Amino acid sequence: MPTSIITTDDLRDFKLDLLDDIKKLLSKQAQGKLKKYLKSSEVMDLLQISPGTLQNLRVNGTLPYTKVGGIIFYDSEEIQKVMDDNRVHHKID
Repeated sequence: MPTSIITTDDLRDFKLDLLDDIKKLLSKQAQGKLKKYLKSSEVMDLLQISPGTLQNLRVNGTLPYTKVGGIIFYDSEEIQKVMDDNRVHHKID
C-alpha cells in the first residue's frame, strides 16, 4: 500500500473546505430551512422533548405523522404549524 505524505498546504485546504461546508449548513439553519421530513430522533432534538412526550403528542393527535415500514416521519412544516397554533400570548396591562 503506497504511503501518502500530507503537507501543511493539504491541511490548510482541508480546513478551508470544512469551514465552507460549516458556513453553508449554518446559513441553511439561519434561513429556517429544515428537511421536509424528520425522524423521531430529529424531532426530539429539535423540540428538546423525551421519547415519551413525542409518543403522547402522536397518540393524542397533536402532532401528525406518517409511518413507512416501521419508521415514523414528521413533516417539518406541520411541526412548525403546531408550534404556531399553540403559541401563548400574554396581555400586559
